[in-house]
Amino acid sequence: MKNYKYIGITFIILIFGIWAVPKIVDRFSGNKVAMTVIGKVPSYQLTNQDGKLISDEDFKGKVYVVEFFFTTCPTICPEMNENMTKIQDEFFGNPNFGIASFSINPEYDTPEILAAYAKKHGISHPNWHLLTGERDAIFELANQGFNLYAAYNPKVKGNFEHSGYFALINKQGEIVSRLDEYGNPKGYYDGLDPKDLNMLKSDIKKLL
Repeated sequence: MKNYKYIGITFIILIFGIWAVPKIVDRFSGNKVAMTVIGKVPSYQLTNQDGKLISDEDFKGKVYVVEFFFTTCPTICPEMNENMTKIQDEFFGNPNFGIASFSINPEYDTPEILAAYAKKHGISHPNWHLLTGERDAIFELANQGFNLYAAYNPKVKGNFEHSGYFALINKQGEIVSRLDEYGNPKGYYDGLDPKDLNMLKSDIKKLL
């Protein structure tokens, strides 16, 4: 009986080892980047630049990038969306890629305003949705849902302040992050940093 017991334990260890090796290789290989889930995308339903209702369900099965912005932003938004347009162009022909840009000034950013903004800034990917709705719901989505800061502040230029980071979402509707060399999640991607943008492109390709 003891021999059978040891054979059983050996078999379990062998099976576990076969399963675990690819995970270890993926985590530590210099040729691959390990990624992890850091959150789940909350439910939402907002209106895009074409006047169409878009929800988180519309992005299921797609890899997409999330940002918070507003069309009259006088500071970081123009550069963020210039960089986002480059990401759009990189994956333009891929129907499984998308972008969700949430306006934090929805009272001004109507679908008509967003459509004009899209045209002006070369936003043409069919899965790039500029989204507007109720401000409190969008602020909750930013701050609690995606952990990307957004707030109204009449003391700052433009009256709003927000994070300049992009969130990456996988096909399962999860917020994902690459791990650094110490095994810690990087979190988000700086929308103003060329190095981060290159990492983002690489990670999108990995998820696609």
